[in-house]
Amino acid sequence: MFMKSILKFASLFLILGAVVFVSCKEDEPTPAGDPISSFQLAISETNFLEVSFTSFSENAVSWAWEFGDSNTSDLENPVHTYTETGTYTVTLTVANADGKTAVSSKTVQIVDPNEAYKKLTGETSKTWKLFREGTAMSVGPDATNPGGYWEGLTNDGSRPCLYNQEFTFHFDGTYSFDDKGSFWAEYGVFNNVAGCDQNTAEACIDAVAGNMVNACGDDISAWLSGTHAFTYTPSSSELTLTGLGAWIGVPKLGTTGESIVPVSEVKAKISITENTGYDVMLVEFIYDGAYWPIYYASYSDASLEPDVVTEVAPPPACDPNTPVAYTELSRTFVSDAASEFVQLDTIASGYEIVYGVDDPADAAAAKVGEITRVDGNLYQELQFQTTDPGVTAIDFTNISTVSIEVFLPVDNDYSAGLTDKVIVGLGATKCPPNWWEDNLEFSQEGVEKGKWVPLTWDITQPSFV
Repeated sequence: MFMKSILKFASLFLILGAVVFVSCKEDEPTPAGDPISSFQLAISETNFLEVSFTSFSENAVSWAWEFGDSNTSDLENPVHTYTETGTYTVTLTVANADGKTAVSSKTVQIVDPNEAYKKLTGETSKTWKLFREGTAMSVGPDATNPGGYWEGLTNDGSRPCLYNQEFTFHFDGTYSFDDKGSFWAEYGVFNNVAGCDQNTAEACIDAVAGNMVNACGDDISAWLSGTHAFTYTPSSSELTLTGLGAWIGVPKLGTTGESIVPVSEVKAKISITENTGYDVMLVEFIYDGAYWPIYYASYSDASLEPDVVTEVAPPPACDPNTPVAYTELSRTFVSDAASEFVQLDTIASGYEIVYGVDDPADAAAAKVGEITRVDGNLYQELQFQTTDPGVTAIDFTNISTVSIEVFLPVDNDYSAGLTDKVIVGLGATKCPPNWWEDNLEFSQEGVEKGKWVPLTWDITQPSFV
């Protein structure tokens, strides 16, 4: 905490002799403190209709509860039994000794655990497949931006093996996975693992033990077809899979992060939406800085299930807006104000960036931006885009160089996957739809540490096309 000045108080006490003057008046009642309404609730483990409410209110002398079903209570900590399932808004109004009031509310969802359980398992068993409509899975920083890092997978023929695989949950607490003879060579498991050299191209591969070796040479065949156990707690929406190799969504996704080898327990959040002829299950893996939503479907009416697309369709003809020939695209990091960039602003990405921090080489110099690697994030690039509405293409005719000035701290640990290589990539978000599939890269390896290093490249001579 920084303080420019402090407010000083000076007190002067003057005692003359031993004479004490006392002024007496009738005592006045001390005003009551303002009330604060606060409470928690707990659903009974033996009776899903019974809910215990505990008040944590402050300065309260009376309590007025409304349970959302027309019932009320004036007890401090009541126990209420609902008559049917549903979602109820509970309101607590408290008053202090002076009659001042405060109000707080919470929502309680009363769910029959047996009925909720059967949404997952059916009466005896229920089979789920990756949803073949819309985006089946994606990854982003959080639920408000689920495709921020990867826009996601659709039934477009790029990964047909994933759409054929089946996950069957049985009422007896077992679940089975059927790989249907094919497995997807997942990024960051079969390839692109720091310090490991074996690389299997991302593709559908035969689901045989000989192919189930990760980039580090570990046996990961436990992820193939097999039977495991599960528990489901509807009140918390938590699904727990147990048994070595149990998985759902993406094999590498675990309870607290990603793993390149099978684990013995995986926890995820699930929610099931019932539709006419089919149900949809959302499986959510939520980490610090990464959010994976994966959608599955189970069909009671098989005629509604779309076919799996097995071949990627040729890309449609691309017709972007007329390219704009800028003369400058730039960004500084003194602040996040619009005055700090010319047509080029940052967007949500895998890095955390802080604007307006002290220059590490000279604290008195103009402020700079600090980029910090986020543990657990898959993609660590800092991304920018043009700020002109509707612009999807840039004509680089008027731009001759690409430049950036970077400072790499000397105290970074460059031995554990952190690189001293700087890469600047230019790619379109339209034509092709995936910028990383067709971009220009400019790179410099072994950048000097502990000083500002200006890097400049000729735009006509990229390091990688």
